[in-house]
Amino acid sequence: MLIVALIFAGLAALVHVYIFVLESLRWTAPSTRKTFGTSEGEALATKELAFNQGFYNLFLAVVAAVGIVAAATGHHGVGAALVLAGCGSMLLAGLVLLISSPKKAKAALVQLTFPLIAVVLTLVWLL
Repeated sequence: MLIVALIFAGLAALVHVYIFVLESLRWTAPSTRKTFGTSEGEALATKELAFNQGFYNLFLAVVAAVGIVAAATGHHGVGAALVLAGCGSMLLAGLVLLISSPKKAKAALVQLTFPLIAVVLTLVWLL
């Protein structure tokens, strides 16, 4: 069960690294603007905010990744705690997006599905 939880935590981390790339490195690129539904002017006006938000996603991915490494190297308690902290935050951020912007439900589901599975499986493993 722990291995499957760690796989989903890894997938969640990868999604959030990808979001980091889009938000912090490629925010004004035409393909990224299309993905987020923003105009060139909107992207330029929100570039600093997106840059900062992207790093939040990167940091959540790093927390989950460190948890995966810790759990995989036998430090199960520390690993589970970090996976729950990182993936739990990803999950809650996805829920906030879903609730605050229902039109972005697809993006919210992409953001929260892998973390949800990782959190549930980690909690089942701990019980």
